Amino acid sequence: MRAVVQRVTEASVRVDGELVGAIGPGLCVLVGVTHDDTEAEATKLAAKLWNLRIMDDEAGVMNRSVAETTGAVLVVSQFTLYGNTERGRRPSWIDAARPEVAEPLIDAVVAELARLGASVATGRFRTDMAVSLVNDGPVTVLIDI
Repeated sequence: MRAVVQRVTEASVRVDGELVGAIGPGLCVLVGVTHDDTEAEATKLAAKLWNLRIMDDEAGVMNRSVAETTGAVLVVSQFTLYGNTERGRRPSWIDAARPEVAEPLIDAVVAELARLGASVATGRFRTDMAVSLVNDGPVTVLIDI
């Protein structure tokens, strides 16, 4: 699994103009799934996101996790994180898992975050989503599990 984690002051997802998920301060997480990813990796990713110390403490130092601060996480599926651009000008999506494989694993990440105590918002799988965010810092981290 691969995730792009952005610390945000706000983030939202719209599908066909309809707001389907939104958070205030917290983490906006774009998650990509590849063919051999497992539910154990989904659980591990959720724990990593929940405990990742990229939120500011009282001194403005990235020393807190979302678990210790806002608890808000927006999770958006993003198969394009597995786009291969080694050859040519058009990315290959062959490394991205098919939707029927990826969707249950994205759901597992969301369920584990909720179990840990997160207030989780999501996009809508298999739709054209418009993601808006205000990156705080800016802070952006890439996670490969």
